[in-house]
Amino acid sequence: MLFAGIDIGAATAKVVILRDGKILSYAIIPTGFDVINTANEVTRLALEKVDHSIDELEFVISTGYARSAVPFANKTLTEILCHAKGVHLLLPRARTIIDIGGQDSKVIRVGESGNVINFNMNDKCAAGTGRFFEVMAVVLGLDISEMGPIALKSSNPCQISSTCTVFAETEVVSLRAQGRSREDLISGIHKAAASRVVTMGKTVGYEKEVVLTGGVAKNMGVKKFLEDEIKMETVIPEEPQIMGALGAALFAQAELGKK
Repeated sequence: MLFAGIDIGAATAKVVILRDGKILSYAIIPTGFDVINTANEVTRLALEKVDHSIDELEFVISTGYARSAVPFANKTLTEILCHAKGVHLLLPRARTIIDIGGQDSKVIRVGESGNVINFNMNDKCAAGTGRFFEVMAVVLGLDISEMGPIALKSSNPCQISSTCTVFAETEVVSLRAQGRSREDLISGIHKAAASRVVTMGKTVGYEKEVVLTGGVAKNMGVKKFLEDEIKMETVIPEEPQIMGALGAALFAQAELGKK
């Protein structure tokens, strides 16, 4: 039997197809404007990879900000529960999850069984999220994929004091006019973003093993500065963007036992 978890985030939509507790397939696409169409398309793509169709799904759980808009979902769950569940399957020693997505970030403390102990979430401001890095990349004339590697080249990061994306952009423009190097600017941007996320999570606390998830986890500059801030190493799953969808798929599979 096949089970699916679908995570519709602000920037990307992710689906994981599960069979016998193992990942059979997954897909990731931009969320776009039409959430219903996106949900159908990302699920079709994931199933197409393994020669299956949507009518073969036994149970589907949706999560993410647009979870209620998925027409074929049998149930919805919060992304906090789903992220914890997904990470626990792959990295059972995880006790803290730092998830940085396109337009929000969250820090989740989990127990030995993957249960959520505490969490804090920033979904009101783009500072420290993928959107923050997209804006800064445009200001500095770079592709966003170049940001992380360049951030690691500086030994003197600029001090970016603004926590708001708009004001931070103005600050970066001013520092650039003062002649600061691109490396120092980008390094400072990463340091400021990491500080913002870590400060948000202080009420939750940080305990090893710390797992970094979300699309921004693929940015090695963010990983480095987060580790500097919390004084701990972080672990990144092979595909850090699908943890919420994986957790939703695991919960979907568990529904079978309730019947």
